[in-house]
This record gives sequence, C-alpha cells and structure tokens, in this order.
Amino acid sequence: MDVLLAALKLLADPYVIFLIIASSLFGLFVGAIPVLTAAMAISLLVPVTFFMAPVPALAVIVTTAAMAIFAGDIPGALLRIPGTPASAAYADEAYAMTKKGQAELALGAGVVFSAIGGIIGTIVLVTSAPALAEVALKFSSFEYFWLVCLGLTCGVFIARGSQTKAVMSLLFGLFAATIGMENPAAYPRLAFGSVDLGAGIDMIPAMVGMFAIAEILRVVSQASVHVPPIYGASGPIFAGQWGLIKRYPKQWLRGSAIGTLVGALPGAGCDIAAWMAYGSSKRFSKEKEKFGTGHVEGIVESGAANNASVSGDWIPALVFGIPGDSITAIVIGVLYLKGLNPGPMIFQNQPEIVTAVFIVFFIANILMVPFGWLAIKASVHILRVPRPVLMPVIMMFCIVGAFAITNSAFAVAVMLVFGVLGFFMEENGFPVAPAILGIVLGPMLENNFFNSMIKADGAVWPFFERPIAGALGVATLAVWGAMIYFALRRRA
Repeated sequence: MDVLLAALKLLADPYVIFLIIASSLFGLFVGAIPVLTAAMAISLLVPVTFFMAPVPALAVIVTTAAMAIFAGDIPGALLRIPGTPASAAYADEAYAMTKKGQAELALGAGVVFSAIGGIIGTIVLVTSAPALAEVALKFSSFEYFWLVCLGLTCGVFIARGSQTKAVMSLLFGLFAATIGMENPAAYPRLAFGSVDLGAGIDMIPAMVGMFAIAEILRVVSQASVHVPPIYGASGPIFAGQWGLIKRYPKQWLRGSAIGTLVGALPGAGCDIAAWMAYGSSKRFSKEKEKFGTGHVEGIVESGAANNASVSGDWIPALVFGIPGDSITAIVIGVLYLKGLNPGPMIFQNQPEIVTAVFIVFFIANILMVPFGWLAIKASVHILRVPRPVLMPVIMMFCIVGAFAITNSAFAVAVMLVFGVLGFFMEENGFPVAPAILGIVLGPMLENNFFNSMIKADGAVWPFFERPIAGALGVATLAVWGAMIYFALRRRA
C-alpha cells in the first residue's frame, strides 16, 4: 500500500498530468497521419525526455504509444489509408463499413475495444509479467519460425475472394522482402548495383503505396464516374458499443489474449498481433462470409489485440531488459539514461516508479475513450472536403512522410511503384493485405529459418523437438492441411 501511495503521489503532480494530456494529443495527431508511426512519434519525444524526471518521461512514452496505435484506425476507416502498420490488418473492413454508412460503428468499436484491450493487457502486465517473460524467453528461432508461419497463414485467411490469388499476393510480398542485403548472408540480392535497393524495401512506403496511392489512382480513374459521397462519423460514436461488448465477449477477450501474448514475445509487436487476431476472428466466426464486406467482428478482436500488445511489449522490457518492439527498445534506452536498469531488480529497487508506470497505462487507456471521441469528431470533416482537393493533399502527406523515413527520394519512388502495383492487383482481384503481411514478416521468417537450420545442422526434426515449437509446428501444419483439404473439396 505504501508503494501504491508513493506512485500516486508521483503522478499527482500537475506537471505530470499536463504531460499526459499533451502527449495524448500528440500521439493522436501523429498516429492519424499516414506514414508516421507510433515508433516515430516516440523517437521525436526522446530528446524532450532528457530534461524530465523518470516518471514524467515514461508517462509521456506510454501515453503517446497507446494513443498513436489507436489513432491509426481513423484514416484507415475514413480513407482506407492505415495510419500505422498495426491498423493495416483491418483497414479494408473498416473502410467497407464507412462506405455502408457505418463509420460511427467502425470507429466507435476501434476506440472502445482498443481501450478494453489495453486495460486487459495492463492487468496481465501487472499480475503476470515475470511468468509471461519466462515463457517469452523460451522462444528460440524454432518457435519464432513457426509463429511467423502461423501469422503468414492469417494473411490468406483474411483475404476475401480467391485463396489462390491471396497466396500469390503473399508470395509477392515475401519476394519483395528478399530484396537487399538484410539477409543472413548479407549478400545484395536483386539490388542490381543500386545502394538504395541494397538497403531493401522499407515496409512503411510499400504499405502506404499499396493502400494510399492505389486509392488515389482509383479515384482518378473514376473521375468521370459519379461516386456517391461517403459520410463520416457524424452520429453518436458510442451508440451500439455496449451491444457489441455483450455480443462478442469471446472475440475481445481472445484478441486481448493474443495481443498480450504476442506483445510479450521479443521482436513480435502489435503488427503481428493485429494480423493474427483478425485471422483468428475470421477463422472462428459463425459469419465468415461477411468478412471483407464491412463486418465489425474482426475490428472488435483485432482492435483489442492492438493495444493489448502495447502493454505486452513492456513485459520482457521491464523484467529482462529485452525490447518487445521498436518502442520498448527506445524505452530501455530512456531507462538506462535515467539510471533505472531494467531487469528483475527494478521491481525491488524502484517499485514506486514501476507502479506509477502501471497506473499510467490504466490512465492512458481510460483517456483514450474521450480523447478518441474528440479525434474522431474532428476527423469527420476530412470527408466533407471535395475529392479533387482531398486527394492531392493526401498525396503531399504521403510523399513528405515517405521522404522523412529514409531522408531520400528512393522511399518516395518505392511508394509510387507499390502504389501502381497495388492498383493493378486490386483491379484484377488480388488482395493487397497479404502482400503487405509478406513484406512485414518476410525478413523475420528468413532469419529465423536460417538460424534454425544452422542449429539443426540441416535436419527437420529439431523444428518439432522443443515443446512449444512442436505445438506451434503441428498447429501450423494442421491449418495448412485443412486449407488444402477444403480447397480440394470445393473444387470437387
């Protein structure tokens, strides 16, 4: 109780309260702009935290990350342009709901279930951090290989239409991920002597190209065709959300569990959690045929997974000093700068600071509801702008953001090339979501496969010898077998 009171005293400072509110608004702003990610928002704040005490510095990082991850849903739902990679998993679903006049339901579900997932993830972080971190440390390259395979399978599950075309789209994404020197041999593959290509294909420009630029090209191609206006979230945001909570309890609980567990795995992060949760939602849904047409069930589960993984990422970071993703990698650096060495002893040496961070997680997810409502209401004006005016503005944001990532024009070229490819893929029935997933997980798949093959000396059985790896491997192969069986059955 003394530790809790000391933590509350640290947070009761008006200066800390002001920073939490300001960082909430900053996270919402950055997350809602395509190309700017949550990790980029945290990176911009690091120089500011140099002049802060430990608790205010960590409070700023926690609040900004939670708000930015949710805010990526807003442009995804209104414009089909995911603000962060984590929102790409269900951007098509949310946009389909907006076209049906259900933007309020889609965005309301995004903010409500992001808050619920974040709170559940924080409860797990508070109560089970050491135990979950122990499990996470048992993951070797074998377990990560099967986990990535399972995540890639979700890319085929979530695709609407032909599964064959979804597999081809996924393979294209994996192919794009092989370009460059980021491979176990550090050999410049498909670089053709170009230094820029040697650095590989960056995920963010490719994702923005296949979603945003492809959408701009689609609008231009339909310039002579009358397109009915899309109405944004002008009605009540939270109407019907209590009904969704009662209707889909398994979905938001399962999404929160997936997000927390995947977030606790070093290097996994909320991107994989969102894709796996959306695939899980479709796999176990009683209304599979509605997915892709504007069905809120997938948003409920993957939205909860998004923010639950933000809390899960902190488990290995605090307990063992191992970053769960790029955000917690920055957090570990800030902890060391403040003289707080992450590890088991931090819970004994600075318990009031750790407790204060836990409380900030709860505060951030509670604030997400009213602040998210304000952000959604402000963003509704986007759709009132005439499309001939709106699309060039979006194009400008995309170009500036892509250039900012690598400080080179090459990222802009990648974005434009993938935008044209994405446009022609969708025009011919090839979904772009599996391709993006392939680009995201391709390097992780290759590195863990080669590391595992080296450890196994070229043998296959070591991939199944470890208990967790064996369970994940059998589950992955069972899913693949079921997909092949049902595909052959439908053909017959």
